[in-house]
Amino acid sequence: MFVLELTYTAPVERIDALLDAHRTWLNARYADGVFLASGRKEPRDGGVILAGGVGRAEIEAIVAGDPFVAAGVCEYRIVQFHATKSVDGLAAFRDELPV
Repeated sequence: MFVLELTYTAPVERIDALLDAHRTWLNARYADGVFLASGRKEPRDGGVILAGGVGRAEIEAIVAGDPFVAAGVCEYRIVQFHATKSVDGLAAFRDELPV
């Protein structure tokens, strides 16, 4: 599973101008079953996405497709973790710890 942390590198006005395209990109990743939750950080200097069901290389390719990245208005920090416990609704994304 992954925590994707976005940090804006441009003024919020530039972010807002790209927000519809970013939301379309988000919706497509939800439809793919990769994104599980997302939202703005508080204060509004970026956002967080919870993702799963894919490997590191695929998540890096997905992030590269974000219109925010293409426009150069944000940076991503990708944190991979082993979700060994979760609510029942996320059971399909649980991992066993590596040996």
